[in-house]
Amino acid sequence: MSNLLTPSSDDRLPSGDVPPALPPLSKPRPGTTRHLFAIFLSLCLALFLVSGVVSAVDDSLVLLLRFHLLTAISGILFCLSFLLAMLVYVLMGITPLVPKRLFLPVTLFYAAALLLTLPILIYWYHGVLVVDWVMSCCQVFLGLAILHAAQGGPGPRWPLVPVDRLGALGFSGSNLSVFALVNVFVLLPAVIVYVFLCTALAVNHFTEGFMALRPNGFLVQVRKYVRDDGKTIELFPMAHVADARFYQRVSRTFPTNSIILMEGVTDDKNLLTNKISYRRMAKSLGLAEQHEAFTPSQGERVDADVDVDQFTPDTIDFLNLVMLVHASGFTPGNLQKLMQYSPPPHLEEEVINDLLRKRNEHVVEEIQSELPQTDYIMVPWGVAHMPGIAKQIQKAGFRLDQTQEYMVIQFGRKGNPDNGATPKENSGATR
Repeated sequence: MSNLLTPSSDDRLPSGDVPPALPPLSKPRPGTTRHLFAIFLSLCLALFLVSGVVSAVDDSLVLLLRFHLLTAISGILFCLSFLLAMLVYVLMGITPLVPKRLFLPVTLFYAAALLLTLPILIYWYHGVLVVDWVMSCCQVFLGLAILHAAQGGPGPRWPLVPVDRLGALGFSGSNLSVFALVNVFVLLPAVIVYVFLCTALAVNHFTEGFMALRPNGFLVQVRKYVRDDGKTIELFPMAHVADARFYQRVSRTFPTNSIILMEGVTDDKNLLTNKISYRRMAKSLGLAEQHEAFTPSQGERVDADVDVDQFTPDTIDFLNLVMLVHASGFTPGNLQKLMQYSPPPHLEEEVINDLLRKRNEHVVEEIQSELPQTDYIMVPWGVAHMPGIAKQIQKAGFRLDQTQEYMVIQFGRKGNPDNGATPKENSGATR
């Protein structure tokens, strides 16, 4: 037994020799999946940073020189970066591999930027470029800060997000459950409420209070203006589609001795290739069209709108294209026409001038023309026209005397119940 434990003379080391050292243990190489995941996150971070830089440069060129050299490239990079960020956000809920400390700010930045832009578009539309430039600079600084945190020192080195920054687990049921609960019961309701409030602010702001959005539906405010000589003008904000009972209630409020100035653009020369119709919209929403359901039985109706031939050719071409899509939907042929359409310069100004200002001027002229023959003039026109008409008649000496609210569209119902409209006395207030 002792011989078995004692090394033989052949196995003994020469005197003074040291046993050979074992080779050092090699550091385990990261798995292929983790390495690919690190590369993907690095591309996302790089695209976020590059998109911010290009956007900041483009905004600077537009603000300072009115030069749109990089606008198209900036838009493409933004779309790609946004889509990648949303994909990373979804992966954040599926796998803990995504380091939330690094990439949650990236995904939340886009959501915050989009949501914060909404009030600015409402109250400071002309300052959107400045705000966009500020957000682009913030995106660059945020991207650099995240890159520094990911690298852990001076860099950059590839991959931008090292493998050791990834989470340890490939999947966690608790991580997915918490992610789903937070999104469904916290973030989603918060975003819905925020967007609803911004929409309500926009409706009230752009209509100057003639229309309001409430949780139960859309309201309009009918305003009664009087002059010292006893003349009365009532402005009835209308909608092209609404609950049928709204049109019926409004029709019954007109005095028998009133003149009703009717809205409705004529087309005596057949310049429109597709007639303006809201039938598809009304049918899909379960509502009624104004020209069918609004039939005043009392008072004298007078056509007070313009003809299409008073519009510019650019506006007519634009209306023909829009009504083509509205009439037949987004067919392949219509989509091709939309893509081929090249709007002329200042088209937006021309369209607003033709569809809003010219028609407002015309109906105000009709009001002045009819005033000597009656004490009551009813103006049931689109809500977008109301602020301009109200300003003009107040300049002519009329003052706001009374307001009354009507439910135009009630959410969750196809027919509008009793509006319960109650007059609100307004002691000399002007709008």
